[in-house]
Amino acid sequence: MRKLHQIATACAISAIMLSGTALAQATAAKKEETGKEIAFNRAKGNCLACHGMPTVPDAESTGMYGPPLIAMSARFPDKAKLRAQIWDSTVANPSSSMIPFGKHGVLTEAEIDKVTDFIYGL
Repeated sequence: MRKLHQIATACAISAIMLSGTALAQATAAKKEETGKEIAFNRAKGNCLACHGMPTVPDAESTGMYGPPLIAMSARFPDKAKLRAQIWDSTVANPSSSMIPFGKHGVLTEAEIDKVTDFIYGL
């Protein structure tokens, strides 16, 4: 009887561990970062280090080095030009101090697309 109890306990613990691992993997797969999350992420976009975002209430402690990110669709009627600016701003302005996020591999193509969509909507 004792051995049967040990086997049942071991099976139950294994089942719990497997279901927990599967749940964690499913949650991680579903959770993709948004453009805003990437832009606010200090390890990735970190747009707030240099740019203010006056229309975004939770954009706190913003930098004042770069221009404020406001009315972006009016400033960049062609969304592809905004994306190119994020990819490598030194193409349009060789003396730019903005990090070339795409050229240096700081952000992936998909992340640049998400950040572009977010910023274009400001």
